[in-house]
Amino acid sequence: MLRHCFLVIGALLSLATPLLLAVDTCQTTGMHGMPGIPGLPGRDGRDGQKGDKGQIGAVWHGDLGPQKGEKGEKGETGPMGFPGKRGQSGISGEPGVPGIGGPPGEPGEPGTVEVQQQAAFSVARGTNNYPDKSSVIRFTKVITNINNDYNTETGRFRCRVPGTYYFVYHASLDERLCVLMKLDGMQLAAFCDHRRIRRQVTSGSLAVYLSRDQEVWLETKDYRGMRGKPEGYSIFSGFLVQHH
Repeated sequence: MLRHCFLVIGALLSLATPLLLAVDTCQTTGMHGMPGIPGLPGRDGRDGQKGDKGQIGAVWHGDLGPQKGEKGEKGETGPMGFPGKRGQSGISGEPGVPGIGGPPGEPGEPGTVEVQQQAAFSVARGTNNYPDKSSVIRFTKVITNINNDYNTETGRFRCRVPGTYYFVYHASLDERLCVLMKLDGMQLAAFCDHRRIRRQVTSGSLAVYLSRDQEVWLETKDYRGMRGKPEGYSIFSGFLVQHH
């Protein structure tokens, strides 16, 4: 066993005056005693200085995978979206090919057919004698006379179909001639030719509205040089223009 001696200088405190003591103590090393109760943790130390900046670490690049994966299965159709706004009309396309004709339609209702009423005559002077002065000029040679509306005995046309008529005459003459066109005794027009030539042709025409049973004829006045030779007939004609 070793003996250790050491000097202990302590300070004793008393209630009166302090006393400084020096003790020479010798201890003898013996067996270890029981561990003491752990002391209280010390205070945190002050922060140390900032360390130097470390070097940049190496970057690791992994192997690249395939750029395009395999095509997946087709998904289910999604719900229909809301209708969009109507766009502007495009340019009209070319006409298509004509389609196949459809079946015949049902017969229509029976219609009514209006019979077109006609009225026309054309007669010639059948004699080479001059007509009487201030008298009806009779045309006795019939060329056309529908329903005998022109009477060759009286020299008058009687209206059977009301409407607008057109009357015209062509006269072959070798003396002066003055012809009056009359309607029921009323003078409609006068056609006079006072030239004295050996042979010539004159004419006159008029459109007039006629009611049913009204009569139209030609009549002489003072001059009546109208001829009726086959080589130069004098002709009176009339026909219905528009039915009313």
